[in-house]
Amino acid sequence: MKRFFYLILVIIIISEILFLVLTFTSSPQVNFLKQGGQTASLQQIAEKESQDSTITIFAVGDIMLDRGVEYMVKKEGNGDFNFPFLKIADDLKKADILFGNLESIISDKGEKVGSIYSFRAEPGAIEGLIYAGFDVVSIANNHSLDYGSLAFKDSLLNLKNAGIEYVGAGAEVTKEIKKTKITFLAYTNKGSKNWGINWLDERIKEDIKEAKEKSDVVIVSFHWGEEYQPQPSQEQRYFAHLAIDSGADLVVGHHPHVIQPVEKYNDSWIAYSLGNFVFDQGFSEKTMKGLLLEVIIENKKIKEINHKEIKISPDFQPFLKASY
Repeated sequence: MKRFFYLILVIIIISEILFLVLTFTSSPQVNFLKQGGQTASLQQIAEKESQDSTITIFAVGDIMLDRGVEYMVKKEGNGDFNFPFLKIADDLKKADILFGNLESIISDKGEKVGSIYSFRAEPGAIEGLIYAGFDVVSIANNHSLDYGSLAFKDSLLNLKNAGIEYVGAGAEVTKEIKKTKITFLAYTNKGSKNWGINWLDERIKEDIKEAKEKSDVVIVSFHWGEEYQPQPSQEQRYFAHLAIDSGADLVVGHHPHVIQPVEKYNDSWIAYSLGNFVFDQGFSEKTMKGLLLEVIIENKKIKEINHKEIKISPDFQPFLKASY
């Protein structure tokens, strides 16, 4: 009787062991990285988990969809505002978040109250931004009120209806991806202290500190500097360092319309000017190019920054330098 009992006990134990072995070897954690019949090493598994948690952000320069760009859209693109982005849209869609500086309002309302360099893109231009995949744009710049507050508010509504978030007029924008909170803020000190635009001054310290308290990564966009200057001014350096010392992980600059240096400061990053992205300044080689800033985030912090040169075609279509 005892032998029979022990035999049954052994059979039960063996059955349990076989069940556990079969369950483990057929699990996704083991099988997803089997290559050539060999189970992945612990290092390969760790790399796969790292890739699954990686977040990629692309930031680009100034976007202006009026004037010569609109002319080319109608002349060469049959009025389709996807036209400026046709050569780069596939590349842009590789990002989890796409960010840029919108230099022209999108509206058919208002009257021109700005200078001769006033920009207002027609409502259909929003389709181009959707096609390109923009998630967040800065509207903190000296052209947002070129056609008054009516057109400005209409432009914000058009962005909202298109599902594109904006920063630079009031509160920040926070995006949560893969359990990582990323906050965008934007400011300018160009133009005048107009209605609704976030002004660049010492008060950014408190905004950035508050954003950092509730976010993992803080990205700040500044519309600053001097046009067509290849090096940042002392004022740019001052505010960039102030932002990072206050908690920013990345500072992205716009307005000079030419590329300025990208540098590391206190384990954070500064891109002083990304140059142009979609613009009609064909009068020089420097204004017909820009940078695509690739931001890699892992484990809730910026792991690395890469920058790729963008060229702008005579039809005002940006493309990655190595792509065409």
